[in-house]
Amino acid sequence: MPTISMFYGIIVRMFFIDTNQHNLPHIHIEYQGKEAVISLPAGELLDGDLPVKKLKMVQAWIAIHEEELMANWALAVRGEPIFKIEPLR
Repeated sequence: MPTISMFYGIIVRMFFIDTNQHNLPHIHIEYQGKEAVISLPAGELLDGDLPVKKLKMVQAWIAIHEEELMANWALAVRGEPIFKIEPLR
């Protein structure tokens, strides 16, 4: 699963061809041993657990990079390579 961004200890990943698990655009988040799945572009927590402050950071990052994330999702669904996205600063 490619890492598309990292910021403040948060690792953001996107699976290739991962429409079966949640059946909508989403990203996978890891932070200090916790894992979560967040919907795109809504930023809703679909699965897992994250500290509230970190979830809000991820949601802000999603809002800033919505177009890039959705472009990556379209590529991933087709099994094509995805690109890195700037971290939250």
